[in-house]
Amino acid sequence: VVEGTVIAMIAGGNVLLEGVPGVGKTRLVRSLGRVFNLPFSRIQFTPDLMPADVTGTNIIVKDESGNSSFEFQPGPIFSNIVLADEINRATPRTQAALLESMEERQVTVDGETYPMAVPFMVMATQNPIESYGTFPLPEAQVDRFFMRLSMGYMTREQELAVISRPSTLTLVQELEQVVTYQETAALQKQIQEVAVSDEVAQFILDIVESTRNTGELVSGVSTRGAIALYKAAQVTAAMEGRDYVIPEDVVREAIPVLAHRINATSGARSDAERYLAQKLSGVCVPLEDLE
Repeated sequence: VVEGTVIAMIAGGNVLLEGVPGVGKTRLVRSLGRVFNLPFSRIQFTPDLMPADVTGTNIIVKDESGNSSFEFQPGPIFSNIVLADEINRATPRTQAALLESMEERQVTVDGETYPMAVPFMVMATQNPIESYGTFPLPEAQVDRFFMRLSMGYMTREQELAVISRPSTLTLVQELEQVVTYQETAALQKQIQEVAVSDEVAQFILDIVESTRNTGELVSGVSTRGAIALYKAAQVTAAMEGRDYVIPEDVVREAIPVLAHRINATSGARSDAERYLAQKLSGVCVPLEDLE
């Protein structure tokens, strides 16, 4: 999960983080902000949260002469790392306030457009089990998430270490910066130089097209999903110390990048992941011609 969030950060994508309450989703996002040394904001999504509470609004201010004018008061969305906590508890209208910032990296309020900070990433959490008082995310919004990750329960040994150590809040505050803002921005540009051969690009499209035009799925992977898998493979290759992508990089990231973009007829997440795994095993992997 940690590796996935770093891949999404470098690729400039957003993350949908699922897991039952109390497994460390919020702490993970806070830790990410500390080690990247990037401004962090948290939005607690509730049914009464309004779009202006997310994006900001224009307020009336008066100068020394008594003249009134409108001044834009930015909302918590204007940060480098934004935690949208329990995003599925907000109404669809409020959820839609995130769409423009997640895709176009800008926010429009009262006809004025304001650019987002760079780098920018939304990490949204949701409880996949509890349905009372929640509003399912629309497909258009789910598709804007670069990757969906799931935080399960720890092993017994891991949990024993966690409950016997000092406060998690103290540990997060003691984390040190490991990269600068300039290094992060430079890395995001350099990732685009990782080579992807025509054969590997065709392999990506083979996987994507295998999810379309089939009765087992309500909808297949979009073009945005294909682009996301392309970028994720580039970042994975770079993290392995290579300046070129191999098919194994694509297979490694296919499920976290694509599974949430397809809808199984049963509607179950596990069915979508199982179907995608079957398709991955059936798609012909390109081989290198040694001659």
